[in-house]
Parts: sequence; C-alpha cells; structure tokens
Amino acid sequence: MARTTPHDHPLTEAQPLYWRIATQLVGELRDGTIPPGERLPGERQLAEHFEVSRETVRQALEVLRRSGLVATDRRGSHATLPGPPVETPASLTFPVGARTTSPEAVDRATVTWETPPPEHAEALGLAPHRPTLVHRYESASPDGCGRRTAVTSFSAVALAEVAELARYRDRADGTGSAQLRRAYDWMRKAGLTLHHRDAITRLPGAPSVRVTRRVHDQYARPLEITDLVVDAQQDALVYEFTLPAPG
Repeated sequence: MARTTPHDHPLTEAQPLYWRIATQLVGELRDGTIPPGERLPGERQLAEHFEVSRETVRQALEVLRRSGLVATDRRGSHATLPGPPVETPASLTFPVGARTTSPEAVDRATVTWETPPPEHAEALGLAPHRPTLVHRYESASPDGCGRRTAVTSFSAVALAEVAELARYRDRADGTGSAQLRRAYDWMRKAGLTLHHRDAITRLPGAPSVRVTRRVHDQYARPLEITDLVVDAQQDALVYEFTLPAPG
C-alpha cells in the first residue's frame, strides 16, 4: 500500500487540524525556512507559530515522523528532507579574537574547572561559587606587540548539550594546551542555533579595547561569555559576524 504524506493532498476544511498543521510545516521545511538537518523549534514555539495547541503540534509531528519527513532523538526533532547541508560559518572561530596560527604568532590556550568571574556567573545563570569550564587564550607577536587575552566561561547548558566540551572537565587542570577552535562547530552539531552579541568598548587610560561576546541558543539559553582584551596600539581589531541559522 502506498504511504500518503501531508504534501500529497491539498488543504481542505474536512481534514483534521493536526493534518493541516503538518502540511503547513512541510511547506516551511521545503521552502528552506527550516533547513535540512536543523533542529525544529520546540512544541511550545510551534504551537505559538501556528496558533494551535501543543497537542495539535504533537499530532502533526507524529504524522511527519511516520512519513519519514521528521526524525526525533533525545535532542529534539529535525527535518530529514533531502537538500544541501547547512553551511558551517567559516568566520566563527573560537574564541572571539583568536588569530590564525602562524610561525610568527605565539599563542597559548588552557582550560580549568573553577569558579568563573562574578559577571560571567551572572550572565550564565550560575549559582555563586559554582565552578564551570573556563577557557583562557593568550596571543602576541614575538616582540610582544598586539597582545590579546580572552577568558571564556561556559554555561551548564553548553556542557550538558555539547559532549566535546563536557569531555574537557576531567583534564581541565590549566596545564595542557586546549585549543577549542571548533567549539562553535560542536555547538551547531549538537543542534544549537547560535546567536552572538558582541559589545566593543575602549578601556579608559590604556591603548586597549575590550570585546565582550555573549552567545545563546534558539531557546534564549546562555551558552558562553567571553571577555577579550586587545592591545589596539599596534594591532587592528577586525570585527566579523555571521547571521544565526533560522531556528
């Protein structure tokens, strides 16, 4: 018996509401509103988007799962329609301000398991004195000019959702090198849509600027916060950004 799917038939008033929602959702999957492989918004967000109940959304998703158009795992539901893969932004190197390694550059990166700075704990929603994964990055030219230092604190959400980051907890003693340049790739692979907010300020009384980056996901959950200080006297600060994937 041939299997029917929501896109096989036009919308009619006689169809159940959940079937009509499934059909509309298929349309958004096919027009690229939700790219192939991207995690779908949660049931609550979909219910608000289509102005229906969460139970209706749940029934619509079940129709799409049976049709093979949506797959669900422990991280949520995602589209399985064929199409080009979601591109990984090349400019999202971690941490903000990190330079491409070259023979002339001297850089160092380490991780520790410690209590983050108070402003980091507040931004990440961590309880006072609760430790987390903290990443430190330093870079400078051989003559010491153009120095950059960055301190990043990760949230409990990031460590719970991103397995590659969680593995660093047991070796976060501040001694070994810890280049996390693919941290944003790991987050995206875990189904997180990244939203970046960078604030740039000049430090009073010093030829330096501070960049504070805050990253949250499609559910407005904080993932990380980075404070980067750049010696701007001899070095230009290049600011790049990438629009977050639809979510």
